[in-house]
Amino acid sequence: MNKSTVEAYLKKHQDPRGIEHWKKHDSSTLKSYGIGLTILRKYAKSIGRDAKLARSLWTSNVYEMKIISILIDDPKTMTIEQSERQVEELEGGYLAHVFSACGAPLAKTSFVVELADRWTKSKDSIRIRCGYGLLYEISKSKKKSTSEEAYFLTHIATIDKQRKKASIPILMSMAGALMGMGMRTIKLNKAALKVARSIGPITHSDSCEPFDVAKHLTSPHTRKKLGL
Repeated sequence: MNKSTVEAYLKKHQDPRGIEHWKKHDSSTLKSYGIGLTILRKYAKSIGRDAKLARSLWTSNVYEMKIISILIDDPKTMTIEQSERQVEELEGGYLAHVFSACGAPLAKTSFVVELADRWTKSKDSIRIRCGYGLLYEISKSKKKSTSEEAYFLTHIATIDKQRKKASIPILMSMAGALMGMGMRTIKLNKAALKVARSIGPITHSDSCEPFDVAKHLTSPHTRKKLGL
């Protein structure tokens, strides 16, 4: 598997409608074959972990190649230095989301907690978004202890302080982290729910329903999971 093989796959599966949508709605400098994320994830899974190929694909100016690069990278070989370089080259949108959340390889590194703490305190909007994306991934850990509960409570308090001046993209990332943290324990649910209700439903797109974290944190599924 090499860069040319990946490019051939993308050309074969390009979607004219997706390309037109990209041209109309995306403001980045990247090109696109208009291929959906679900298809890209499936293809990346067929490739498996390949740090060398990931580095090669990352240098491309094609959106799909960068997405695949993110998905196939190897957490065991990734470094903080590499992560800091890559976050500088993200152009927002799905790149930032895929880079930090939804099972991202970066979230499986040994330094994920250090990076999340650093980026959530950053003044750079993309780093903040990625930091909270990583925090959401951390919150999904099955480990539960008093110290970890205190760790998450600190982040919930920070979100409460910063939420009023946060942009919609950052607020969405904060909300995602709140949802993850609020589904861990009863104490965290109570703390996260209070902040989520203060934020209210977040309207982030004309084509999508507002993101209502409070609704998720009080759902039958969450109540059953926490024994409420």
